[in-house]
Amino acid sequence: MSNNLLLDKLKGINTRFEEVAEQITQPDIIANMDNYIKLNKEYKDLQPIIETYKDYENILSNLQEAKDILAVEKDDEMREMAKMELDELKNSKKNTEEHIKILLIPKDPEDEKNAIIEIRAGTGGNEASIFAGDLARMYFKFCETKKWKVSISSESEGTSGGYKEIVFSVKGDGVYGILKYESGVHRVQRVPQTETQGRVHTSAASVAVLPEAEDFDIEIKPQDVRKDTYCSSGPGGQSVNTTYSAIRLTHEPSGIVVTCQDEKSQIKNLDKAMKELRTRLYNIEYQKYLDDISSKRKTMVSTGDRSAKIRTYNYPQGRVTDHRINLTLYSLTNVVNGDIGDIIEKLQIAENAERLKESS
Repeated sequence: MSNNLLLDKLKGINTRFEEVAEQITQPDIIANMDNYIKLNKEYKDLQPIIETYKDYENILSNLQEAKDILAVEKDDEMREMAKMELDELKNSKKNTEEHIKILLIPKDPEDEKNAIIEIRAGTGGNEASIFAGDLARMYFKFCETKKWKVSISSESEGTSGGYKEIVFSVKGDGVYGILKYESGVHRVQRVPQTETQGRVHTSAASVAVLPEAEDFDIEIKPQDVRKDTYCSSGPGGQSVNTTYSAIRLTHEPSGIVVTCQDEKSQIKNLDKAMKELRTRLYNIEYQKYLDDISSKRKTMVSTGDRSAKIRTYNYPQGRVTDHRINLTLYSLTNVVNGDIGDIIEKLQIAENAERLKESS
């Protein structure tokens, strides 16, 4: 994209930004809450582009000034200073243009959604369940640092600890856009507690991260859903095994079954179960979109085959390897304690580079 085309595009975006800034102060807009929220979101999304645009304009102005000085200045010292400034400004211009191009890449609208995460123990028996529990704890801690709200929908504990399966929702700003990189198969290499000869075993657990569907994303016909109630099991206090608060929903046309028993109230469990059912139905269509772009973008981890091995946690070496971008970190303890931000950031950078290649 040439400088003129980039500037024209930025000027157009700036015009729209000013229009939105004006609109969100109008009483009739404020009175229409849906429209007001939509415009506020657009304003917020445009802000980083406009801030970078102002910086870019400033760099271009200083660049021209340095060129003008070189054209007329006779003093060698002044010319040398102008040359140094010119080199720095050219470098800043190039970096800012690359940053702008990334900002101009259309965002996946799903990125702003909340997420539903499902972790299932895979190969490895009891050790796989323990590892699934380790992954759940890792995500809980990461969500805690982000001040996101976690709510467990259903869980099935492993014989020796951890989970055979756990499903939980995460609510907060831009949750899915960050956690989507965790979808796939996670492997662990370590000596299980039950191993008497100290041999390293490999176990696995699968993680599926789904964007939580809104009420208006998909319509579910009441006659298509069979509702069953049953007694909760597991932790939960006096009401466990005494009241029919747990919910099982079966969507007849698709065969999808969801359960929720985390709440003591049947109504709350039903609400959670409906959200999960809506999300799973919505993701049948969303997966088609993911499959379509997976052939173009290998680092976009939420795309394509969710059974693909994405990360290995090697305890003997204290190593974590993300196979999608060939990233290896020797900070296993920090990672399993929720410090996964650095890995996700590098995956985002890799994905942006691929999206930039696509757009150009």
